[in-house]
Amino acid sequence: MNEYTHSIRTEIDGPVRQYEYEDRTVLVADFGLVEGSIDVVDGTAIVVIDDDQFEFSVPAGTDRAIINNGVVTIEMER
Repeated sequence: MNEYTHSIRTEIDGPVRQYEYEDRTVLVADFGLVEGSIDVVDGTAIVVIDDDQFEFSVPAGTDRAIINNGVVTIEMER
């Protein structure tokens, strides 16, 4: 597991974690207790929370991207 702190929102500095499994990689980012949406388009994850939009690159082969209670989970096959 790799963990590093990344400024996700200006008022929140939360951990971003990457988990490596035999068949997949999972990225998890905590935006705090918020509701929002996520979509992946051409290697870019787009997270929309309130009136704010956050974009970051994700590897090809992203299989699933969800947001639940402000926690973004992105799964990719290896």
